[in-house]
Amino acid sequence: MAEYIGTRFAIAVNSGTSGLHLCVRALGIGPGDEVITTPFSFIASANCILYERAKPVFVDIEEKTLNIDPARIEQAITPRTKAMIAVDIFGRPCQWEPLEGMAAQYQLKLIEDACEALGSEYRKKKTGRFGDCAAFGFYPNKQITTGEGGIIVTDNESLARLCKSMRNQGRGDDNGWMVHERLGFNYRMSDIHCALGIAQLERIEEILKKRAQVAEWYGDRLKEVPEVTITPPADDSRISWFVYVVRLGDHFTLKDRNSFIRSLRQKGIGCSAYLPVIHLQPFYRKTFGYKEGDFPIAEHIAERTIALPFYTGLLEKEVAYVVERLKEALVERR
Repeated sequence: MAEYIGTRFAIAVNSGTSGLHLCVRALGIGPGDEVITTPFSFIASANCILYERAKPVFVDIEEKTLNIDPARIEQAITPRTKAMIAVDIFGRPCQWEPLEGMAAQYQLKLIEDACEALGSEYRKKKTGRFGDCAAFGFYPNKQITTGEGGIIVTDNESLARLCKSMRNQGRGDDNGWMVHERLGFNYRMSDIHCALGIAQLERIEEILKKRAQVAEWYGDRLKEVPEVTITPPADDSRISWFVYVVRLGDHFTLKDRNSFIRSLRQKGIGCSAYLPVIHLQPFYRKTFGYKEGDFPIAEHIAERTIALPFYTGLLEKEVAYVVERLKEALVERR
């Protein structure tokens, strides 16, 4: 994996979430620290901050890319800010140049959550090579899978050694199985899961090409549907397609979106609301007092997005069926 990404080190772990947690801990983030991140992501990208008793500080997203908006970050920086976690959402890379520049300017640690973005590129540089370290996830719905698993990549040798130790109950390199040099965790990936990942990685370009073809089929059929916004092309990036998410027009409501999902499911099409904003999850509301309107762009988009069926082996005729049923549902709501 290190060779594929272009980093010096890679540390296999049992999930992307575990990888993010070790990155946070290895960078010395702890109680009283604040970490800037996005509210529009899977909840693990914020939970990993809480594991170390630090505080996630959310910054709203760009409407076009759905990634954290670099232009909004500076106003969220305080004397307590220690780091940023930027998420390459749905396989689309963040704007890494301004993010890295801001991290350098304010002396902040920078973690790349690339769990959804294996194979993506930003300005011809693979995701996983930005910031101090990055984490990928290998859950079954990802570009490649190990059943369950993840990996940390970095060029920082001391950080790599620390993550390697902490994933293995705090053991050192040379002191034996029963010597624990620091607090650690049982975050190892098993040999069986690694073997599956090696076989998958050998096919990575084939897999990415097939997923890009499925996305192209969807795009060709949906670009003429005025009620739907599809993922725009990225001029300076390569998108590695993790999911295929469409956004309904602004005149549709949350109730409309949920109605469309029910309609598609009744026709045998698996789809879901993807994804809800983190700050309005019950735990975050209760703990931090977040409310509707705190991050309006993320909330507006989250109420109108639908993840359509998407996987490597999806056939063109199946894509056509999904799109036709979606168009029928839209017509019914006119």
